[in-house]
Amino acid sequence: MNKQDKFNRIHHLKKEKNAIILAHFYQDDDIQDVADFIGDSLALSQKAQQVTEDVILFAGVNFMAETAKILNPTKTVIVPDLAAGCSLADSAEPSAFAQWKSNYPDSVVVSYINTTAEIKALSDVICTSSNAVKIVNSIPKNIQVLFAPDRFLGSYVKQQTERDNMILWDGSCQVHETFSEEKVIELIEKHPDAIVLAHPECPPNILKYANVIGSTTKIIQEAVNSLHNKFIILTEPGVIHEMKKQNPNKTYLEVPNIDGCSCNHCPYMRLNTLDKIINALETLSPVVVLDEELRLKALQPILKMLEISK
Repeated sequence: MNKQDKFNRIHHLKKEKNAIILAHFYQDDDIQDVADFIGDSLALSQKAQQVTEDVILFAGVNFMAETAKILNPTKTVIVPDLAAGCSLADSAEPSAFAQWKSNYPDSVVVSYINTTAEIKALSDVICTSSNAVKIVNSIPKNIQVLFAPDRFLGSYVKQQTERDNMILWDGSCQVHETFSEEKVIELIEKHPDAIVLAHPECPPNILKYANVIGSTTKIIQEAVNSLHNKFIILTEPGVIHEMKKQNPNKTYLEVPNIDGCSCNHCPYMRLNTLDKIINALETLSPVVVLDEELRLKALQPILKMLEISK
């Protein structure tokens, strides 16, 4: 099948199966175009909770599909590829995390949404890059905060909230931690009129060059709505597709990684393809299955996040 045939097949299968496709901004352009809803982690969680269709096909990584199942358990949640994991989620192993948590019994555990259901179940409240500062600020200053798993996002939030009593788990995102500082400097020198937009999962040596630091959605909105016409993008370059769709007359520049290639694509996100989406809709598999006790434990900190984020 050519691409248009694949699009047509997907649209037919969505109607036949009463399915909706949710996709993250880091997906390939074609998947973003065929999705019914695209967004960042917070928007996708909010949308997943509201879905009325029978089937949710989640084009992202597995912790996102798990979150959809946690929030909307009566729906069949499927993914294009079960191998679409996350280096950041993998950095927090549940038994080690539980031990770490037990060392600080009077603390509040704030976990980034980029975690497994097991880690969410061990947490007090979940956050995303959109609301992490707001979530941490909702906790009284005299209470110690354990923040996991991204140490760079945690470091940024710690700085923004001016909290000394915040302990960080030592995890990171393989996409955001590998941007080349040298190449950032070169691009700034070559394009002095460009605005630098960065995700807070980037390390401090990269964030110091940013004019704007924010979530995926904030970065897109800034690029689209700004009076400036040129932007250096320091996050997964899948976001550029949405920027071009909304404002095609601007210039969006990718930053090479430390190996020198412009290949800061998330290898897990990019495992999903149109062919795999077709297969998942035809077979209603792979399906996301969660133990009910675990789901209920993981649900509470997510609901707390959604309530604070209203």
